Amino acid sequence: MTVTLIAAEEVCRRLGIRPQTLYAYVSRGMLDAVADMSDSRRSLYREADVEALAARKKAGRSRPAVAAKAINWGDPVLETQISTVLRGRLIYRGQDAVAWSETATLEETAALLCGVAAWSDAPAPALAAGEAGIAGAFSYLARSANEAPPMFGRSRQSMVIEGAGLLRGVASAVLGRAASGPVHEAAAAAWRLKPRGTDLVRRALVLLADHELNASTFAVRVVGSTGASLPAALMAGLAALTGPRHGGMTMRTVAMFAEALAAPDPAAFFVARLERGELIWGLHHELYPDGDIRARALRAAHEPSGALRRTIDAAEAAGGMALNVDGALAALAHTLGLSQDAAFAIFALGRTAGWIAHAIEQTETGTLIRPRARYAGPAPVS
Repeated sequence: MTVTLIAAEEVCRRLGIRPQTLYAYVSRGMLDAVADMSDSRRSLYREADVEALAARKKAGRSRPAVAAKAINWGDPVLETQISTVLRGRLIYRGQDAVAWSETATLEETAALLCGVAAWSDAPAPALAAGEAGIAGAFSYLARSANEAPPMFGRSRQSMVIEGAGLLRGVASAVLGRAASGPVHEAAAAAWRLKPRGTDLVRRALVLLADHELNASTFAVRVVGSTGASLPAALMAGLAALTGPRHGGMTMRTVAMFAEALAAPDPAAFFVARLERGELIWGLHHELYPDGDIRARALRAAHEPSGALRRTIDAAEAAGGMALNVDGALAALAHTLGLSQDAAFAIFALGRTAGWIAHAIEQTETGTLIRPRARYAGPAPVS
């Protein structure tokens, strides 16, 4: 994807501001300055960032405008200490997630996100008959929710201990077997992976553990705000994740890449999709205008080659955008010979760690998430 850079004078003209205001925007993180390679004394700015800021300014700051914008990639709507995306970097409680993923396990990541020193070890629970796969995870969480106490009024440590057991239970259900030891090793045993593949799964789990206020995490926080049980909150997150515009996109992207790899000419395959009015999945992410850092990290750990590399290059060229984490997971699945379900399982298992942290954090605020709707229906009957 080509990134257009513009000078400070042009930024000021488009935004109708003075240079001093531009510098204030940069210091507050509203715009990022990029070094001008031809003149070290000057800075340049991404045109897309400037246009987005101009659109926000034009929309105004009335309460309805702010509220409407907040729903769709807009202004932050609640506070969290768990994670954020800041200037193209994914941050887990102050730690750079990409650097963290070099060595950390999902369990260590869960402890970091929950703000505790260590993750509790939990034995694999006894699963009921038929509790296997994603459907089995729903069944396990529903059964657990029926037995678990509400989160409201409980200590963080007690909820973290419960969360460790639930993470182990979800892993066991998703993998269809008792998951003992670190989750990435349990997955590797279930999928018969070699050490290199085991490490790639570990990295992916860590990089997918949290992503601030995405749709599934918001669903978890809404349920958590009611004081409901932790498994009930996790079930809400898993339900949202299955949507084809969220985690379900991973499965669609795996299937699309499989079709492209089987086609005589991947480039022609993607061009034909666009001509039919179909999207090329697995590209671009709104929070990463310069490319999804999670996808770059996964590709750096297993740079695709051969037919897969040509297929990815064709997809990016046709779509004019870089691979996102769904695309990177699809590439990883092809490299390791994993199914669509396994690729989604990596997403779901990793994100469960973040959901636990968010459910606990929201419960501790003591605030019920209850926004208002702007009515646009028929006028009341007089």
